[in-house]
Amino acid sequence: MDGGAQYNPRTVEEVFRDFKGRRAAMIKALTTDVEEFYQQCDPEKENLCLYGFPSEQWEVNLPAEEVPPELPEPALGINFARDGMQEKDWLALVAVHSDAWLLSVAFYFGARFGFDKSDRKRLFSLINDLPTIFEVVTGTAKKQVKEKSSVSNHRSNKSNSNSKVRSESQPKNSKVAQPKEDEEGLGGEDEEEEHGETLCGSCGENYASDEFWICCDICETWFHGKCVKITPARAEHIKQYKCPSCSNKRARP
Repeated sequence: MDGGAQYNPRTVEEVFRDFKGRRAAMIKALTTDVEEFYQQCDPEKENLCLYGFPSEQWEVNLPAEEVPPELPEPALGINFARDGMQEKDWLALVAVHSDAWLLSVAFYFGARFGFDKSDRKRLFSLINDLPTIFEVVTGTAKKQVKEKSSVSNHRSNKSNSNSKVRSESQPKNSKVAQPKEDEEGLGGEDEEEEHGETLCGSCGENYASDEFWICCDICETWFHGKCVKITPARAEHIKQYKCPSCSNKRARP
């Protein structure tokens, strides 16, 4: 942790270089070094954090003892959820918290060294041009590149696809969302617009009307049925669905 505390970048370029180094380190932990990372996150140990350093090295360690700490601290206790989730879901969760930590560190430096509105905007623009750790870990980044290349074809077929989307629109307040080809409600366009921004709580991908989805009754997060291993037939017999994360929280004393 000392490597992060001793280095204080003071310009936009230096802060961005710091960000890239820490980001590369955490991506390494969650991808190429994932087996070692997994073993270090023993749920039997105390609250552990994943640290990334500007040198592109990562470390799993206890949080800083200083109060307040020299730098913002990453998510605490990432090891506790390790055995209560599928590995890919757990890694995705750590990735999301790592993205949040990287932004907090970058803008901590910006605030500390007096970045003005223009500096902050430039810093965020540089950061935003890079895929997030979550996108890299889940493979979303590669998918986005493919989607951008097909945008023109999508727009040329917009009128036809819109009529199909409306007929397959997801019910707004239903717990289970399945493809519907023979129904077209008056609010179809509004519903598709709303749910088009919905992300699966497991894989992070967008809502698609041709796939089976289910909503957790506890946290109200939507999931692909395939991601949580729930089929439409099984869902019909579930009175109250709890996602893996909420089930794990309930089970913990």
